[in-house]
Amino acid sequence: QVQLAESRGGLVQPGGSLRLSCVVSGTIFRNRDMGWSRQVPGKQRELVASISSGYSTNYVGSANGRFTISRDNAKNTVYLQMNNLEPEDTAVYFCYTKILTRNYWGQGTQVTVSS
Repeated sequence: QVQLAESRGGLVQPGGSLRLSCVVSGTIFRNRDMGWSRQVPGKQRELVASISSGYSTNYVGSANGRFTISRDNAKNTVYLQMNNLEPEDTAVYFCYTKILTRNYWGQGTQVTVSS
């Protein structure tokens, strides 16, 4: 059974930083492309960043230049380092992977950027 478990998010002041982690089990992690998405109530979930099994990375929108996605295959973990956070980054963040035609998601973790 594939499971993804995000670390706890939290409350961060504008301009601050936060690192999320996601531990994956039930699959051969090193073979999986991984990603982070986020969702604000009332809006669709949106892709933030992704990293392939070959370590190629992709960032979307405002994440570019502020967020860094990385992975540690020895720990079955994908990370999202978020710097210079803005109130607009407030959302529930989900890690995910896709195996064949099915998407797998973590339970989500709340990140709130506020003074």
